Amino acid sequence: MVDKNQFRDAMAHLPAAVNILTSAGPSGRAGLTATAVSSVTDEPGTLLVCVNRSGRARDIFLGNGVFCVNTLSSEQADVSDVFAREPDMDTRFTYGEWTALETGSPALVGATIVFDCKIVASSDVGTHTVIFGEVQSVKRAENPTGLLYFGRGYHKLALS
Repeated sequence: MVDKNQFRDAMAHLPAAVNILTSAGPSGRAGLTATAVSSVTDEPGTLLVCVNRSGRARDIFLGNGVFCVNTLSSEQADVSDVFAREPDMDTRFTYGEWTALETGSPALVGATIVFDCKIVASSDVGTHTVIFGEVQSVKRAENPTGLLYFGRGYHKLALS
């Protein structure tokens, strides 16, 4: 079995889209930067996200029963940095422009794509909780660009 550092070094070489996961509702508002997002099935459209069990956001997400996956555009690296490093949840949401879709979770204006989800299941695995969300609505950018995280840095993508 590989140790934690070997695993992290290997994962640094797996390109991933940069996302801000958000939730709002009776348990409060929370958001965090994440690359651990994946599609599960298209019938019904379902995503999974991985959230650290020791973080404040996990309980808020599960308590609200909803979340948004905001996939960042190439111009939103600064928002990613704030949501990864700023300890105060309210301060995080002063960066970027926010709206809401069907579930009421914060949707980032200008994001490449936003998946608005209702939580249908969750499972604790190691240090994280895997949260499954059925997509309730989608909002796509008109001229999409992308932001990848690879080799411990951001890389911009654009359609040609």
